[in-house]
Amino acid sequence: MPRFKLVFFSPTASTQTILKHLFTKYPQHVGKIGQYEGCAFVTKGTGQFTPGDEANPAIGTRGELEFVEEHRVEVVVNDNGDNNEIKNAISELKTVHPYEEVAYDVYRLEDF
Repeated sequence: MPRFKLVFFSPTASTQTILKHLFTKYPQHVGKIGQYEGCAFVTKGTGQFTPGDEANPAIGTRGELEFVEEHRVEVVVNDNGDNNEIKNAISELKTVHPYEEVAYDVYRLEDF
């Protein structure tokens, strides 16, 4: 079964809401490692961005550099082999996340 690591960045106040939503929506696929559920690694940092002229920022002002306390969140996504679960998880992340543009990375994991 293919596995992926989904990494995303969220404002600290939104992280647990996002994770709970993903874990509830996809309990067999997101954050499940062996017999453990709701697994995630969360680290705190500072994100920065400047919203463009046509942006509709949830935080900040167009044209002004913004610094936000954010979490880097890492979760495993177990897939059935068709990549639908990782695609569904990303789609759901985008619906529940407060940002207009969600910053995320996907890594395919290998077993050794």
